[in-house]
Amino acid sequence: MPPAAQTSSKSSLGTAPERSLTQRMDALQRANEIRTQRARLKRDLKAGRTQIHGLLLDPPEWLATAKVFDLLLAVPKYGRVKVNRILTQCRISPSKTIGGLSERQRNELVSYLRR
Repeated sequence: MPPAAQTSSKSSLGTAPERSLTQRMDALQRANEIRTQRARLKRDLKAGRTQIHGLLLDPPEWLATAKVFDLLLAVPKYGRVKVNRILTQCRISPSKTIGGLSERQRNELVSYLRR
């Protein structure tokens, strides 16, 4: 059997483009703002001040990359087992993001949660 071809550790494939300090700081600030908004949303869901149905049907831009699983866990009376069962019944992967949901998945999930 021939030995595997060796690849250079300095290959340009898979490396992020170089960013300036201001670009990195802007990206960090934006990421921190998104994290803060998501934490506030999870607190509001837990306290019952926000309903998940509207968020699933028309999510804000900053929520598009959040995991459906994590958002459902923030809803009162929904633990890991119940959330996994709901996602399985709606044919949604636990790693699926809010922005990655198809219309069918989105509508099926909302109708299931409204029961």
